[in-house]
Amino acid sequence: QMMSQAEGQQKDLIRSIECLPVSGHLTSLDQDLLMLKATSMATMNCLNDCFHILQLQHASQQKGSLPAGTTINWLEPKISLANHFKNGAAQNFPAEINKPASVREEQSVAEPCQLTREPEEINSDEELEDICDDKEDDLGAVEEQRSVILHLLSQLKLGMDLTRVVLPTFILEKRSLLEMYADFMSHPDLFIAITNGTTPEERMIHFVEYYLTSFHEGRKGAIAKKPYNPIIGETFHCSWRMPKGDVATDAGSSSSAHSTSEQVTLSKDLEGQKEPDYYTVKFVAEQVSHHPPVSGFYAECVERKMCVNAHVWTKSKFLGMSIGVTMVGEGVLSLLEHGEEYTFSLPCAYARSILTVPWVELGGKVNINCVKTGYSASINFHTKPFYGGKLHRVTGEVKQNTTNTVVCRVQGEWNSVLEFTYSNGETKYVDLTKLSVTRKRVRPLEKQGPFESRRLWQHVTESLRDGDIDKATEHKRALEERQRNEERLRAETETPWCTKYFLKE
Repeated sequence: QMMSQAEGQQKDLIRSIECLPVSGHLTSLDQDLLMLKATSMATMNCLNDCFHILQLQHASQQKGSLPAGTTINWLEPKISLANHFKNGAAQNFPAEINKPASVREEQSVAEPCQLTREPEEINSDEELEDICDDKEDDLGAVEEQRSVILHLLSQLKLGMDLTRVVLPTFILEKRSLLEMYADFMSHPDLFIAITNGTTPEERMIHFVEYYLTSFHEGRKGAIAKKPYNPIIGETFHCSWRMPKGDVATDAGSSSSAHSTSEQVTLSKDLEGQKEPDYYTVKFVAEQVSHHPPVSGFYAECVERKMCVNAHVWTKSKFLGMSIGVTMVGEGVLSLLEHGEEYTFSLPCAYARSILTVPWVELGGKVNINCVKTGYSASINFHTKPFYGGKLHRVTGEVKQNTTNTVVCRVQGEWNSVLEFTYSNGETKYVDLTKLSVTRKRVRPLEKQGPFESRRLWQHVTESLRDGDIDKATEHKRALEERQRNEERLRAETETPWCTKYFLKE
């Protein structure tokens, strides 16, 4: 009865706000009123979930108590929060001004892009050290556009899938998601050093060390901004060069002594040629699907006979005052010299405090497993509890499955200091803020194909750099409109999409 009463009051509140004029002293788009609308909506959703949990508990007490370890799943709101939440002006907020169809068509025809599906041979000698350094520290735009965010939030429901929700342009980071995946390889010395391990145990520990140090650069900056959603067929290429001496001296924990002797046996296929004094790690990413949004990425170091191949489907959900992104999929690291494959998953990401200063945290459990050697690792990314607790905490352990022996434990913060404790009693600290980051090498824009990330998004990026949000929105909309038209055409002609670098298994 009280819930029904509260819902009735909520309806009256929404109606009162929406009946206000759009201009004048107090308007329906007043920031405080939109904040009130978004907050009361989130409150009603939370009350609904609490009410549902109470109902489940009450039912279970009547049937007999729940068995130990039972968890109650979060479900859709049980009381229909009906269509009165659908604001009639939903599409008209300032950052997304609707343009006439004729303008959109002109824009989408303006840049005819012939998408060749044949893989290209990318010459890494054409790649230059990346000088692009877009700092994401300007929150001015977010402050100014608060009413747009509030207006958007007042349309959303808890648990809603955000894949098809068009988010305002000013919250975008100036790079594609495909390029963000490349930044996980910003410590190529640690990646290459995995093969320095002389035993399966050392190699698994090296991989865990590399894995845990990869997130702070891929998710750089404290402010949570969203990379561009890649367009189907979009690709990103880059490489890193790592002086061999740096890998030999800086690699790994107890096994760095073995690395110099290993180098003698490298690259026998290059005999007769002068061997370069650096290792090259090459990277390619491709957007292989639009609905659902799936990216594939691959990196290799030929000299060390190692490669990593991964696919990720990003699923976003609205969680009230935060947004959760689940990374569905897995990666496989192959060490060809040892015939070992390490499968791994990725943590969830959360954008918190989306109404004030948004920030990112990682959460969830990930597993790393090598079937051949019987070693596995489980890593927990801990989200901050409501009261107290540390931010960005991570804990984990490496095990030998057959004996169930823990050979390494790790704890710390994934963006600060990590502490590794080994079975022999040794402890090692890694300060991520002091780790040197190797800049990636990227071909200049004029040498990139029309569907390569930086060239594809160049007009959006330039407009964001200039602070011209409307122009950035216009360019972004033209790209998305072209993608929709092509998808419609494929559906009508029943033409399947052909990927360029990745094959679906």
